[in-house]
Amino acid sequence: MRKITIAIDGHSSCGKSTMAKDLAREIGYIYVDTGAMYRATTLFALRNGCFSESGLDEALLQELLPEMEISFCFNEETCRPDTYLNGENVESEIRGMEVSSKVSQVAALGFVREVMVAQQQRMGRDKGVVMDGRDIGTVVFPDAELKVFVTAAAEVRARRRYNELLGKGEEADYEEILKNVQERDYIDSHREVGPLRQAEDAILLDNSDMTIPEQNEWLLAQYYRVAGE
Repeated sequence: MRKITIAIDGHSSCGKSTMAKDLAREIGYIYVDTGAMYRATTLFALRNGCFSESGLDEALLQELLPEMEISFCFNEETCRPDTYLNGENVESEIRGMEVSSKVSQVAALGFVREVMVAQQQRMGRDKGVVMDGRDIGTVVFPDAELKVFVTAAAEVRARRRYNELLGKGEEADYEEILKNVQERDYIDSHREVGPLRQAEDAILLDNSDMTIPEQNEWLLAQYYRVAGE
């Protein structure tokens, strides 16, 4: 099998990260969760007072950004990488609603995307990487050999997110989550820099009615088809 770059893009809460993590583990590739990078940046902004009642202070965030360091460390218990912000494991905190409700605002900023894209491209320059996000196949790795665009009905994605939070013992409101999913879809698709869109050569996967094993099997088949050419 030849070593390739795999780009998985799609809407929020559609299972991109789960698919990407499972595939990377199965084929021995490096996995990079770009969504976690934007979530960690959002947490950094929250912790440093960049959000107020009047909104996001973009100038302050841009000034503080050089003080932020995002890294990943393999978790032997989960067999998946955890996200670290300035040396602190924030994997759980970045998945909460406080971050979810603001991450699209932060991810829409040109100066944030410029920093993140450059770091992502460095991570994947030697191929053998699975990366998921919103603009991996269109901006970060437009020449990726395998591109997948994942989607599902908003109600299905909200229900998955709701069940995920309940499973972690956290309080959750389905209607609030559904509203957040719909708002993020709009912001992600309409931002000026790196908007969410399906690359022309990406394969569309609607996993609304698929189980995790079914989508993993489908994705693995796509990998073997492309890498075996």
